[in-house]
Amino acid sequence: QIDVSYHTLDNGLRVVLSEDSTVPTATVAVYYGVGFRNEPRNRTGFAHLFEHLMFQGSENLPKGDFDSLIYGSGGVNNGSTRFDFTNYYEVVPSNALEAVIWAEGDRMRAPIIDQEVLENQQGVVENEVLVNVINQPYGGWIWIDLPMLANENWHNAHNFYGDLEDLRAADLDDVQAFFDTYYSPNNAVLVVAGNIDANETLGWIEREFGSISASTPADPVDVSEPRQEEEKFGEIYDRLAPQPALGFGYHMPERGSPEYYAMAVLDQILVQGDDSLLNQRLINEEGYASGVFGGINLLGNMYNYNGPMLWSVGMIHDDAYTHEEIMVSVDEVIEDLRTDPVSQEQLDRAITKLRSQFYGIVDSSTRFGLVDLLAVFALFDDDPTRINRIEEGFDQVTPELVLATAQEYLRPTNRSVLRVIPDPDGTLGGDTDSEE
Repeated sequence: QIDVSYHTLDNGLRVVLSEDSTVPTATVAVYYGVGFRNEPRNRTGFAHLFEHLMFQGSENLPKGDFDSLIYGSGGVNNGSTRFDFTNYYEVVPSNALEAVIWAEGDRMRAPIIDQEVLENQQGVVENEVLVNVINQPYGGWIWIDLPMLANENWHNAHNFYGDLEDLRAADLDDVQAFFDTYYSPNNAVLVVAGNIDANETLGWIEREFGSISASTPADPVDVSEPRQEEEKFGEIYDRLAPQPALGFGYHMPERGSPEYYAMAVLDQILVQGDDSLLNQRLINEEGYASGVFGGINLLGNMYNYNGPMLWSVGMIHDDAYTHEEIMVSVDEVIEDLRTDPVSQEQLDRAITKLRSQFYGIVDSSTRFGLVDLLAVFALFDDDPTRINRIEEGFDQVTPELVLATAQEYLRPTNRSVLRVIPDPDGTLGGDTDSEE
């Protein structure tokens, strides 16, 4: 049982507090309800760019002073952009908490974003795209390109890391409109967990955030995906890849449904750990590759997204094998699970692994996993106490439910297959940038 108290300020800011005195620190996180899916058309990568802009100083903390405050107190801070949120977080000694709450309030109220800041961070993000995707072997193959192949809705199927032309085209009007729409208290959740006094902390939050004006809520974005009825295939020619790679993904059941929990069990059985079925077959028996990886939401975990998602699997394999023969072995493993129920022993083992994984998320010394789940459950479900009911979902999974879920969601017509073809001379595929 996680201690949870939940409050909403008059301006709509949702506040989650969790007292835990085991470590003398406090973890603070502000989550805004905007991510890759919400960014404007023709401005791909804008949500990520804006995350960078929010680190460039605020009215009472010029650039660098925020970091100085955190690191000078012995803490750490960072931020990230994901499918459905952008977050900013700090871990500090408890005696620095009041100052951090003041600093986050200042950043929400009045960030400093001018033309110089914008141009500087456009360059930083462009360089990040070049380093992490375009000039990286395999680039965005499994985490950008596969969703773009599998999904039909633009909001789920665009290059969320950013096309360079879109990043360069962003201007201050775009920045102001984005801030006014999404970076407001009524589109945010503030979580504080750790060695705190909840009542005192809530008072500090009300003082620093309560006067920030709410904005007109953004129009809801339709992120729904049609049921996939035909298997999809795609390929990328990569000048930097030394070996071929193969990835495939299946559309997930709705988050929080019984089938969602059953799919998490199938993920454990199929690809998580050395004892997983795909690892045993593809690596130990067939020797196609040295490793196989995968999971639900490769940019986070199975809990912290809100919308269509893929269960994905990938491997970099020996060029002596074709993708066709690898997929034959994959199909044989998966079809067994679509034909016969898993044993109770398999189910129990998978759920034990899921419990262990869940405990690992919520019980880290930084408490970041804990505040992450509290924040997303408040942001997506308006119910951070859901963290104390997660295990109930796994307890309701039966072999019969696992079989029915495999039959519907692991069917070949729900699958997209993407392969990476080494092309060192650039002669096979023409323009070979990994982002395309």
